[in-house]
Parts: sequence; C-alpha cells; structure tokens
Amino acid sequence: MSLEKLKTGEELASIRDALEDEGRKMVFTNGVFDLLHVGHVRYLQQARELGDALVVAVNGDASVRALKGETRPINGELDRAEVLAALECVAFVTIFPSIRVTELMGVVRPQVYAKGGDYTIDSLNQEERAMLEAAGSDIRILPLVPGKSTTAIIGKWKS
Repeated sequence: MSLEKLKTGEELASIRDALEDEGRKMVFTNGVFDLLHVGHVRYLQQARELGDALVVAVNGDASVRALKGETRPINGELDRAEVLAALECVAFVTIFPSIRVTELMGVVRPQVYAKGGDYTIDSLNQEERAMLEAAGSDIRILPLVPGKSTTAIIGKWKS
C-alpha cells in the first residue's frame, strides 16, 4: 500500500486543523470494511460529499474478532486499509486497535462524523456520541443500500 494515505491520529489532527484554517471540513467514518462491496462504496462516496477530505478509520484485526467472532476478519487490517486507500473518495486511512473509536475521535476531532443507516443518533455508542458532541462534530447518518452488506454476502456464499 502507498503509505501516504495511512496516517496516525496525531497526523490526522494536524490535517484537520489545516483544513479548518482553510475553511474546509474533514469527514470521519469508521468500520470494519471486511469485504468491500457496492454498499460500502456508495456510503463512502456520500460521506465524502459532506466535506472536503474523507478519513476512514478501520478496526484492527483483534477488535474485529471481538466484535464479529473468531472467523473474522476475512481480510487483514493492512489489506482492508489498502483497498480503502485506493478509492478516490478516501483522502486518508487509519487503523485503530480498540473496539470503540472514541479515543481516536477525541484526538482527531472531525468536523463531520458519518455513520451508516443501520445506526441512529440514539443507537450510537454513548461515549462516542459524547466525544463527538464535545468536539462540535456534525453527526450525519447516511442511508443504507438495501440488501448490500458483508453479512448478506457471507450468508449467500454459505448457502
């Protein structure tokens, strides 16, 4: 993977500040992105339209196992990050090791936080939501693409 898009939380915080100084906005999202599919791509393109630079925070492998079970991830964290970084709509990628992205969000303080339509403002993790609200982030829930999910792909493959 080209390392120029892979950033640490501290690097992203500096980029966010530079964008803000220019009157521009950083959009931040996070997830597993294990098997990239059209639902992910459409979601990421919509998220990018909410600002000027899209950052995708990818769950590290250990956190994916904790969230999804021992058979996941299918693709390792560096592979998932590389695939995401190859998308034109993605400006930067970072990998976070914890189950929750709260600490990273507190460092980066994005102007806009995007999440997929399988969430609502009320169903977001309350610590993450509090961190975003304290940072003044605009929380945006984007619609899902019906029938397009990694779980659906895995289910179809197994059947």
